[in-house]
Amino acid sequence: MPDFAKLTLPNGKEINLPIKKASIGQDVIDISTLYKECGMFTYDPGFLSTASCESKITYIDGDKGVLTHGGYSIEDLAKKTEYLEVAYLLLNHELPNQKQYQDFTKNIKSNMLVHDQINILLRGFPRKAHPMAIMVGAVASLSAFYHETMDLTSPEGRLDVVYKIIAKMPTLAGMAYKYSIGEPIIYPKHDLGFAENFLQMLFEKPTENYKVSPTIVKAMEMIFVLHADHEQNASTSTVRLAGSSGANPFACIGAGISSLWGPAHGGANEEVIEMLQEIRTLERIPEFIKRAKDKNDPFRLMGFGHRVYKNYDPRASVLKKACDEVLGELGIKDPLLDIAIELEKIALNDEYFVSRKLFPNVDFYSGIIYKALGIPSNLFTVIFAIARSAGWISQWKEMIEDPAFKIGRPRQLYTGSTKRDFISIEKR
Repeated sequence: MPDFAKLTLPNGKEINLPIKKASIGQDVIDISTLYKECGMFTYDPGFLSTASCESKITYIDGDKGVLTHGGYSIEDLAKKTEYLEVAYLLLNHELPNQKQYQDFTKNIKSNMLVHDQINILLRGFPRKAHPMAIMVGAVASLSAFYHETMDLTSPEGRLDVVYKIIAKMPTLAGMAYKYSIGEPIIYPKHDLGFAENFLQMLFEKPTENYKVSPTIVKAMEMIFVLHADHEQNASTSTVRLAGSSGANPFACIGAGISSLWGPAHGGANEEVIEMLQEIRTLERIPEFIKRAKDKNDPFRLMGFGHRVYKNYDPRASVLKKACDEVLGELGIKDPLLDIAIELEKIALNDEYFVSRKLFPNVDFYSGIIYKALGIPSNLFTVIFAIARSAGWISQWKEMIEDPAFKIGRPRQLYTGSTKRDFISIEKR
């Protein structure tokens, strides 16, 4: 295979475009000199055929249902590691040894508290505000507290930002939730793990000690691992684009949270519960299955299929087992969970769904687990943001440490009016 692609223009001019080799997956055609060579841009709505960066962090093969971080399969990582091990892997491209993990965990725990003035910021929001709205404001506001003390020119300074982002996300999420329900804020404890700390900040009360079961802690750690990074998706690309301008990294993460909030991205698991509430009873399932198969009906089953994965979502196959364990331990009788279980059976056996690869995805199972734990649906995307913070800040760090990185500046195909003579308002 040649190391360049030949482009022939309408005027007969030929341009050789270099081909960059991937260690695995798709090679890319380097078109960075295209405008200089021929005065034209490429047109790729949604960037479906465009590699926006070079990265060593995450690899996805949607056709085969493969997701790896640093070469490790998501199945192995979800079953055998904790979230902070994966966070270390995303940042360093290697899993930590025991000493490295102890040091990394210590640095995370020492940064979990947030400035007390954040409480004043919270009181500026209505109690009914969506927790994601609070998270956007709270995380971006960290730039006001740490802007002057940051040193992004040194590796140590960049790592300090990394620790603060990953550490403070669950604390801010717990504060946002407690504020929304009018309960006192619960602060993190150094003797608890990452996931257990988060659950404790959600559910503990000053008058009651909260003890969470190992099964539930394991399931939450797994959810965090499965959502830690997912290559160049909308929110990650947002963080990179914002960061390419040299913006404060806390503001960049706030921008990523805003992008994640969309129902086509991180809000999907919230829509799973809304769909179950719309179905309401087991008896109505056949009606909605019929509607889902009708291409003229706008209704569709949320939590089934995935834009990237054309096979089974590898994260879903892992989380299904954890979902079964959580439901089995809690023994909860909830009509919505009964509907979800029945929908899962249908999707895994109905020829219509199987032939179209519309299998339950990670959003489906995570939504069920959150529902079983008593976590309100408007907090689902917040949990996604906590997990994805490790991926976001790793992608940001990789970008700003790349000597070749430039400010992002997409081009456009202009189809508006051409030059016109101005006419004053009196004569229009």
